[in-house]
Amino acid sequence: MTGPAPAVAAVRSAVATHLGDVEPGEQVLVACSGGADSLALAAGAAFVGTRAGWRVGAVIVDHGLQDGSAAIARTAADACGRLGLDPVEVVRVVATGPGGPEAAARAARYAALEATDATAILLGHTLDDQAETVLLGLARGSGARALAGMPATRGRFRRPLLGLRRADTEAACAAQGLTPWQDPTNDGSHPDAPLRSRVRSEVLPTLERVLGPGVAQALARTAAQLRDDADALDGLAAELLAGAAGEPEAEPGVDARWLDVEHLRNAPDAVRRRALRTAMIAAGSPAGALSRAHVLAVDALVVDWRGQGPVALPGGVAARRAYGRLALGPTETGA
Repeated sequence: MTGPAPAVAAVRSAVATHLGDVEPGEQVLVACSGGADSLALAAGAAFVGTRAGWRVGAVIVDHGLQDGSAAIARTAADACGRLGLDPVEVVRVVATGPGGPEAAARAARYAALEATDATAILLGHTLDDQAETVLLGLARGSGARALAGMPATRGRFRRPLLGLRRADTEAACAAQGLTPWQDPTNDGSHPDAPLRSRVRSEVLPTLERVLGPGVAQALARTAAQLRDDADALDGLAAELLAGAAGEPEAEPGVDARWLDVEHLRNAPDAVRRRALRTAMIAAGSPAGALSRAHVLAVDALVVDWRGQGPVALPGGVAARRAYGRLALGPTETGA
């Protein structure tokens, strides 16, 4: 008896491996755009889910950013229905907010997915997506956490295909007679192509041509190693922050987080700065808006104190030092 095509088997195996903790009767949702990656994932989840006893459905998020997006979403929903997924829901979102269209679309998409009550939400990112993420992080001068790329598991979100190439998902679709949607903006020459598409169509092929094959796999390995390092440093930073934390309210009517400077001062730079960044975010400063310059300016209040005034941070937050303590709170606290 002939088994499935190798690419089909690889997708099914990845789904089974990454969802081994999902119990029969629990709901699994596939975030499906209709592209090759998510369509192959939907087919793999439908096959594995039937045998595992899961309730496998799909969510198609229509960002409304392209002409005909509603029709594209409906086509993806119809494909998921034919694969046996149920329920299949199309959710229309409004992609507005800080960080540009890509960031706004991503935020709206994840908000729609998080609103579901599924046990696991499957995302179709592949090894190629991981490599692109690392390259973009390098170009922006990002730290280890950003260069660590996308985790295979984050809460309810699962990325079973991070070990597979985009060519694998395309082959899996072809072998099963599935016709994926071809996003025209994935071509870097398209006038509306996002930066990631240009990395995909121009930068990675150039690196492969100059450095030889295997660049994408090497970048993915780098991400995995950096994730281990970043997880360890984050743990140490959390311990440092817990030890430095004081009373949350030190002045009447002031909502500020106070940290003991002496407790922070002698920690290794990487650990202390991670702890400070976490404290800034907890005080209300948006993570995406915090730069290294912000972190270094607040760090100077701890290790290079010369009587300088408050440091203004994104989100209407300020950091100031007084009486051996570092306060993080609304800008008014630094007035």
